[in-house]
Amino acid sequence: MSAEWTGTQTNSCDAAFPLLVKFIFAQKKLSVQVHPDDAYASIHERAAGGRGKTEMWYVIDAAPGAEVLVGLKPNVTPESFKRAIADASIEDSLQRVPLRPGDAMFVPAGTAHTIGGGFILCEIQQSSDLTYRVYDYNRRDASGKSRELHLEKAFDVIRFGEQRGGKVVPAIVSRNGIAKTFFIACRYFATERWQFAQSISLQSSPEHFELWIIIQGTGSIHWSQESLPFAPAQVWLIPARLGSFEFTPESSATILRTYVPANLAAVAANMRQQGVGGADASRLVFA
Repeated sequence: MSAEWTGTQTNSCDAAFPLLVKFIFAQKKLSVQVHPDDAYASIHERAAGGRGKTEMWYVIDAAPGAEVLVGLKPNVTPESFKRAIADASIEDSLQRVPLRPGDAMFVPAGTAHTIGGGFILCEIQQSSDLTYRVYDYNRRDASGKSRELHLEKAFDVIRFGEQRGGKVVPAIVSRNGIAKTFFIACRYFATERWQFAQSISLQSSPEHFELWIIIQGTGSIHWSQESLPFAPAQVWLIPARLGSFEFTPESSATILRTYVPANLAAVAANMRQQGVGGADASRLVFA
């Protein structure tokens, strides 16, 4: 893609678009897994693109009591984790986090995790599908075969000791009819939730593209002389050179805005300018 689409701060020569957005419908718990970071993937996974996978989840819907397991408990070691895999007590090594609609989780590369049943999630992530399966609850396919585990690579990349991921405690600012919730900003993506009931006029950034993910509400988006309807589960790409555009909801809308930040210090400064306290702005930015 050219800089007109991706922006001046995105490598337009990269073959892969830098972000993936997925909707996950988890009827039952997924496998326990971990993703590598860029450094490991660039050496060991070049054939698969050489890019690691840091991600976040936004909870669209959750059954009562639904939970995820993200990050290792304190004092879990490689040796104790291997024993837990062998004796099927692996969940005792992971931190349980109950989630409700509107919550968000940050899952950096190297974080062991699984998603429990009863969720509809929006996942925002690096453009990578590298997953190392650690435990699959002894499930078998129709032919009686177990899915492959990737324990050697998983133990190369699992982060033991201090955990960096977990449930996000966001910062919320309401101004001019827009409630903005700032979730997380890292080198791979920054994500906010916008909630509004009136038309909002916006301007694209020449530095980066934006993805606007429709969570709730219908209406129309306008730019230049064009207008098209928007609806839940759509993802709109706002090119860097688009210029002015406008969202007009029919009643109210909830939309996630995500982009690849060019400068994390500038992201924190922008949060402060919009009314987020300095401590919160620093807390939500991961270098």
